[in-house]
Amino acid sequence: MASTYTPLGVELQATGENAGTWGTKTNTNLQLVEQILGGFTQQSIAGGAQTTALSVSDGSTGATLAHRMIEFTGTISGNQIVTIPLDVQTFYILRNSTSGSHTVQFKYASGSGSTFTFSATDKGDKIVFAAANDGTNPDIKTLAIGTGIANVVEDTTPQLGGDLDVNGQDIVSTSNADIDIIPNGTGDVNLGADTVQIGDNNADATLTTQGTGDLILNTNNGTNAGNITLADGANGDINFTTNGTGAIKFNDIAYIPQQALTSSSNAVAWDAQAKPNAFHLTTENTTFSAPTNNIEGSFICLEINYNGSHTIAFNTVFEFAASTAPTFTSADGKTDILVFRYNGAAWQEVGRTLNLSES
Repeated sequence: MASTYTPLGVELQATGENAGTWGTKTNTNLQLVEQILGGFTQQSIAGGAQTTALSVSDGSTGATLAHRMIEFTGTISGNQIVTIPLDVQTFYILRNSTSGSHTVQFKYASGSGSTFTFSATDKGDKIVFAAANDGTNPDIKTLAIGTGIANVVEDTTPQLGGDLDVNGQDIVSTSNADIDIIPNGTGDVNLGADTVQIGDNNADATLTTQGTGDLILNTNNGTNAGNITLADGANGDINFTTNGTGAIKFNDIAYIPQQALTSSSNAVAWDAQAKPNAFHLTTENTTFSAPTNNIEGSFICLEINYNGSHTIAFNTVFEFAASTAPTFTSADGKTDILVFRYNGAAWQEVGRTLNLSES
């Protein structure tokens, strides 16, 4: 009677067979058993979509399917299938080390039994059991690794023992679910990036406090507060709108910094948007030109400091009380102050204080 072989290639020697070679064959069998118990091998599955069949090597070592751990390697450009014969019964530690975003399926060579598939982004490890539980449709069963779960998503309270490195990838939720970042106890959530963006797909972004708490912006680490700058797109407005009948309240002094206007060729150009609170130190007889960047409903203020006896005039877009410009002081060391409001067509005078002494 001739020798027979197990599904993983171990030779079963018949009585009286292999005289003179029995010891060599036994040693090969022992090496096969050692390979099956703890052997590691790599199997390249590089290329486009294809099926790689792992076959048995009867009576010899080296067959990929007769190793405990198999690492799949290579750059794949299509979905891969790796098969084993229908009668193989063992468990495997599989590692997907391929490059390329495609699936890797491990299954029996034929039949409709269950299979295991590494997803296109799963470059990890898996323990699977080749059950050989049916002669036609055997199953590949998956076994949990370490935590007792097949997928991290099944653990509703996962814990990390160290830092989480997402390797440049996003942390996202599915089905419109929230992502909650909650510190342990009284700990804080620190964002170390120089820029933090919120909002999604051009939707409004909202910062909301929990419960009845206030929203506090703390600059310069809470010491000698730095600036809070509201930046918008080019030429965009910044709107402050209260909820319902609420008011905008400033608990400390609020002011618009005063900026200088200069005269050139007996004319003063005035950008009302950039310099709504302006002063002018006279250097010549001059006329204030029509302001630019006017905004209906806005106010501008002007302080004129006379450095000599210079005359002052205004463009006709400025409308004075009783449609008559005042007699400006035009005396060295004196100051005139005027306030205007823009009605959409003209800058209307709403206040004047003349002939003040320069401080």
